[in-house]
Amino acid sequence: MFRYIVRRLLQMVLTFFGATFIVYALMFANQDDPIQALAGEKPITANVRQALTERYHLNEPFIVQYWYYMKGLLTGNFGISLTGRKISTMMETAWPITIRLALIAMVMVAVVALVAGVISGIRRGSIFDNVTLVVTLVILSLPIIVLAPLCQLIFGIKLGWFPPTAGAHPTFWALLLPAMVLGSLVLATELRVTRASVAENLRSDYVRTARAKGLSRQRVIGVHVLRNSLIPVVTLIGVDIGGLMSGAIVTEGVFNIPGVGFNLFRGIRTEDGPLVVGFVSILVIVFLVVNLLVDLLYAALDPRIRYE
Repeated sequence: MFRYIVRRLLQMVLTFFGATFIVYALMFANQDDPIQALAGEKPITANVRQALTERYHLNEPFIVQYWYYMKGLLTGNFGISLTGRKISTMMETAWPITIRLALIAMVMVAVVALVAGVISGIRRGSIFDNVTLVVTLVILSLPIIVLAPLCQLIFGIKLGWFPPTAGAHPTFWALLLPAMVLGSLVLATELRVTRASVAENLRSDYVRTARAKGLSRQRVIGVHVLRNSLIPVVTLIGVDIGGLMSGAIVTEGVFNIPGVGFNLFRGIRTEDGPLVVGFVSILVIVFLVVNLLVDLLYAALDPRIRYE
């Protein structure tokens, strides 16, 4: 296990440098006028041009510019946005909001997907199973860029059940509707995977053996079937984190939530390279760490799995 963790950490380091290099290159390399790209559509004076050149080492080769950026990133210096604010300060404000939003979404998804998936897997072909499959199909067919404003219009403006926008300091109630919208990205997939996994495990030999020993139906399903059915569901968690972060760009933009997605959306729209690269670098770290934790959970769920 120790060797596996060390090997994965080394892979994570290489992946992190590779991902950040690609993002940095996309934002800053091969620009006809990188200074104008940094400033967007704003007119640039000679003093501003000189200041930007010195700040981002634009008179150096590209690989040297990337080295200076990584040196600052690894020491906690994320640079300064084109708006003049420290990116680290913006992260301190944005990350807690996005983490709360993602946690609410994941809890809702876990509860609904597990409960509905287990019931559908046990009662395949029932009315509940058929309705669940139709609902998940509808959810999968609606992109979040359509679903988010639609839910905001219906439940936030027309019916008034939820606040249409969250504001600078969103409460739990203000984040509930955006969390539902965000969770819909992964709900349908996790529910279908849970259903298929439960149905497959119910036909396994160990389930027939457990029933032959006289174990109750609740114990067979709750202890044996459910535990083994969680393995493919847990596999999706790492992918789901990436989906939630990408979906948060649209969701936070629609509901005016000042989180990570909102700042990324604003940075991409205004071509704020330092802001985009800084936030994406942290997202890469989060994605890599979550995937490592998910892999380690396999051994806890299934004792047969051993890492060398």
